[in-house]
Amino acid sequence: MIEVGVFGAKGRMGSTVCEAVEGAPDMELVARIDAGDDRAPAGAARVMVDFTRPDAVMDDIEWCIDHGVNAVVGTTGFDDERLDRVRSWLGDAPRVGVLIASNFSIGAVLMMAFAEKAAPFFDSAEIVELHHPRKLDAPS
Repeated sequence: MIEVGVFGAKGRMGSTVCEAVEGAPDMELVARIDAGDDRAPAGAARVMVDFTRPDAVMDDIEWCIDHGVNAVVGTTGFDDERLDRVRSWLGDAPRVGVLIASNFSIGAVLMMAFAEKAAPFFDSAEIVELHHPRKLDAPS
């Protein structure tokens, strides 16, 4: 059984992850954490899934690494500086893994694949990312 927790559990993606984990026969949801909540329950997780916001994600990742909890991050907003900071934290924690996959949307993944295939055929192109009006971190 894989013990899983979710940062951003009340958000759109976070609540979907919670439902998926609860429905999985080989996983147990051990922590639902949202903004302002105590992170202590996350200590029971083998892996935390983060679907928060760019202004919160780095603290969540650092907490996971400091507490020996693996992390899967779906939050957006990573630049080279942030990635370098995560790498430096991981250098001190060789048994902890962090996977940053900032776009879980099949549409976005397909868009990137289509753009790569089409690029050789165009001198220039523009891809516009559009979200529903309630998305808190748009554009992501």
